[in-house]
Amino acid sequence: MNATMKILLRSVLISIWFVVLTFPVLCVKVAARQNTVTVLWERAVGMFVVMIVCSLLWLWYFHRKEQGADAGTSAVRRAFAGLSETWRGMTSRRSVSVSGLGLLLAVGLLLPLVGSMYQTTIFANAFLYVMLALGLNIAVGIAGQLVLGYAAFYAIGAYTYGLLNQYFGLGFWVCLPLGGLLAALAGLLLGFPVLRLQGDYLAIVTLGFGEIVRLLLTNLRDFTGGSEGVAGIPRPAFFMELSPEQSMNYMYYLTLAAMIVTIVVVARLKNSRVGLALQALRDDEIASEAMGIDLRAVKLQAFALGSCWAGFAGVLLAARINFISPSSFTFMDSAMVLSMVVLGGMGSISGVVVAALVLTLAPEYLRAFSEYRMLLFGALMVLMMIFRPQGLIPSRKREYAPAGADASESAHAVEGGRA
Repeated sequence: MNATMKILLRSVLISIWFVVLTFPVLCVKVAARQNTVTVLWERAVGMFVVMIVCSLLWLWYFHRKEQGADAGTSAVRRAFAGLSETWRGMTSRRSVSVSGLGLLLAVGLLLPLVGSMYQTTIFANAFLYVMLALGLNIAVGIAGQLVLGYAAFYAIGAYTYGLLNQYFGLGFWVCLPLGGLLAALAGLLLGFPVLRLQGDYLAIVTLGFGEIVRLLLTNLRDFTGGSEGVAGIPRPAFFMELSPEQSMNYMYYLTLAAMIVTIVVVARLKNSRVGLALQALRDDEIASEAMGIDLRAVKLQAFALGSCWAGFAGVLLAARINFISPSSFTFMDSAMVLSMVVLGGMGSISGVVVAALVLTLAPEYLRAFSEYRMLLFGALMVLMMIFRPQGLIPSRKREYAPAGADASESAHAVEGGRA
């Protein structure tokens, strides 16, 4: 059997196996009220055909790559290499990042004036996810500490505002710093027991912490309201009584301002002494400790700084939607935020912002594919991990050159020429 027949046979087997696995979920429609079950055979056939085409292209690509067949694919590879080099050159310039931030700010300022309330709402939600992704980027991307229970700090910030307002009547501007502070303290409490853990073990502990927080919020019914949550959380006022639409626009601009502040602060933090220590911790713990970096303090700083921004975002969420419940802070939220960090490029500020906006806004504007959203999301993750594991916009490493190095090199060159 030649290679073509093997690829075709394997593609057919992959397509059949895929249809069998997804058939109960995507091709069977159950109507409980009418007591009927409908099998969507046309959908199954369509999925089979699409999978055959995709798997054929996939297997053919890797077969050509293994065989080293550069003759037929050299032009395509050169084209992709040129596009990749152009993209890398564009994203590595500081002016491009500043221009992108300015464009984002301009669009954000004008959106409530030209868009509908629906547009304003989904963009405000996207800005919150940008804050969350940048906060998690501190711990995961910059410091290299894998955190899977990040939604717990998000919940702590939201419930700080909801409960303090309900029991003590505290306002938004008082609870905003308190939400960030309590989330940072929770990050420190989580950081102390896991100082010696790395990799999968650290991920499992943080995942357990996220579930513990969610279960506590659900079971402490007399205090947190349980699964019913906290309702009637007020929005902040702007020196006067606002209509519902004006209040939503005001919360939108507050969220936009908080996102811009987060971008600037995290970018400055990355290039500060603390940020460089976090990056050294990520690259090599033994070498960084040998250079005099206190690993205990640096890890605690990573957890505290990362969780602090989640607390701020939680307070903004509670004020914007007026209602919070434990079901709003599940593992899927943590996984989504982590996906934004990985897809954007771990440690990259601009990449994380782009990935957060795309992953938040795309499902809203592609509701025609709502049934296949998670399938497309999984396929996107697989493709990114194979073809661009460094992310959309990889993080740039700082380069240092000794002062006067160019002059000394030129002087040596002149002396060598004279000799």
